[in-house]
Amino acid sequence: MPAPFVAIRASMGRSPMAAGVAMRVIGGSAMGAPRNGRDELQARGPASWTVGSTEIDTSVSHPARRYDYWLGGKDNFAADRAAGDAVAAMFPTVRTAIRENRRFLGRAVRFLAEAGIEQYLDIGTGIPSADNTHEVAQRIAPASRIVYVDNDPIVLAHARALLTSAGAEGATAYIHADLRRPAEILAHPTVAETLDLRRPVALVLVAVVHFLTDDDGPHEIVAELLDALPSGSYLALSHATHDHVPPQSLAQARENGIRAAEVWTRGRDECVRFFDGLDLVPPGVVSTAQWRADGEPFPRPSVEDVATHAAVGRKP
Repeated sequence: MPAPFVAIRASMGRSPMAAGVAMRVIGGSAMGAPRNGRDELQARGPASWTVGSTEIDTSVSHPARRYDYWLGGKDNFAADRAAGDAVAAMFPTVRTAIRENRRFLGRAVRFLAEAGIEQYLDIGTGIPSADNTHEVAQRIAPASRIVYVDNDPIVLAHARALLTSAGAEGATAYIHADLRRPAEILAHPTVAETLDLRRPVALVLVAVVHFLTDDDGPHEIVAELLDALPSGSYLALSHATHDHVPPQSLAQARENGIRAAEVWTRGRDECVRFFDGLDLVPPGVVSTAQWRADGEPFPRPSVEDVATHAAVGRKP
């Protein structure tokens, strides 16, 4: 059984939840989406902003906005920065972990594009940064089609950036949906309009599954999503781990009641289970800092510094 992720490893990722909004663009830019994220949010008091009809409680931190803060972005609020700083005080290499996770995403998408994949279902998108999935994929294969899924309304406000394809051939779309309800994602009309589920699809779950508790059934959710995809599809996944947390630190955190309600770390064996029935791409399940990282700057960060497992697997 996994231990809940203690505060020194809290909130290392993107976010899974919500429902209801969809945007789509083929071969160009989205129309009607806010132009500049937070700049176009409308204030409704000191702790409340809105995106469209969705209200944001800015007094509560959110994983996607903390991720943005750690990456040096501007779409975060005081609660996000305070939570991010608290994590960084106990886990000083958290920004290294976040950067390595982002680099893994880029390398994984490049591998998938070079392997001939032109369709992506990216769940837990987060606030756009450099080298988003569609940008990496469409540089290699301009006809690539991507559906992004996330729950943070600020990600919705940034949908214009996510919905800009490289040219007339490709397509990108965004839906506001809940990873805990995979059937709703798969049945969403925007998914059917953008992706052909009879052809191979890359399921991208980078730094998002660790937001699911055991009661959510994370392995079953991933299996349900993969079951809907044909042979030749891929899974790219990264997941925070407690494998490298010293036992005394973990025990002390539990004794003090310091637990992260949002992030549930899992050991390597549990991460391997997400790839049951798939053919793992070498080097298998390893640290994000180690997965096909030959072209990355040296020295590489240690597995302790990044505390995240990652892998890519192909559905036979």
